[in-house]
Amino acid sequence: MSVLGHPVFAPIRATGAVMQRFLHGPVAQFIRDLGRFSRFAYWTVRGIPFVRTWSRGHRLRSQLFIVGTTSVPVLVITGAFIGMILAIEGYLQFAAIGQEGRLGGVINISLTKQIGPVLAAVMLAGRVGCALTAELGTMRVTEQLDAMRAMAADPIRVLVIPRVVACVLMIPVLTVVSNLCGVMGGWFIVTRYFDADATTYWRYTAEFVAWTDLANGLVKSVAFGLMIGLISCFKGFNCRPGAEGVGRATTDSFVTSFIAIIMSNLFLAKVLNDLDLLYHGGLLRKVFG
Repeated sequence: MSVLGHPVFAPIRATGAVMQRFLHGPVAQFIRDLGRFSRFAYWTVRGIPFVRTWSRGHRLRSQLFIVGTTSVPVLVITGAFIGMILAIEGYLQFAAIGQEGRLGGVINISLTKQIGPVLAAVMLAGRVGCALTAELGTMRVTEQLDAMRAMAADPIRVLVIPRVVACVLMIPVLTVVSNLCGVMGGWFIVTRYFDADATTYWRYTAEFVAWTDLANGLVKSVAFGLMIGLISCFKGFNCRPGAEGVGRATTDSFVTSFIAIIMSNLFLAKVLNDLDLLYHGGLLRKVFG
């Protein structure tokens, strides 16, 4: 009997068996899913130049309406209340040191640069992303996607690209709407409820918030929109049969989109902050005038 066969090494053998099963299970499945998603994203991006196919008729217009117009009320309410909450939570601390006027700059830069884009993306991942996954998943379960292929129609160009393009185009607009509502909500609480000076509030806002901060938020929102569109459509295209499969795909779509938003936000924050420092340091300003 080998040394590892001794009863003392039983825990080690059990741990090895579990690790082997894990490496051949979840890890292998993750690698396969990542490969399928990469191929799906490649064919989606490759089909974008064929504008006549995916923008024909009401394909794009209907998705712009669903993703954009119908999401405005939710983001208006959410943005306004987030701005008011930030004002209520921060006012006492700033008033204690006599700097309540500076609260406008802190609230508005937080909204436009970080909270606004992430909040809008998360809300749309739950509202729009889940709807896209459920719609495409139902089409897969009922074999409508196979019927389209049998009729020589590419489901990616007909179904996926209009939805992804709508997400990329409308989420930045919705982010701006959410930011404006948050700014007005913070202004209302600070200047009307707490009776702070409105002129000082807007003066410090102008000093704190630069155009690069607004640009950072919009760049993030475009990236978030692309991720939400691709992930939601991919989950719908690859859901398992039955109502349970569609439900599980919808849940996976939101969870995956949320994790992708949070992780990419960290990466984008680092990159965009470095570019901001380069610009204010003069290097990019000389290049771009």
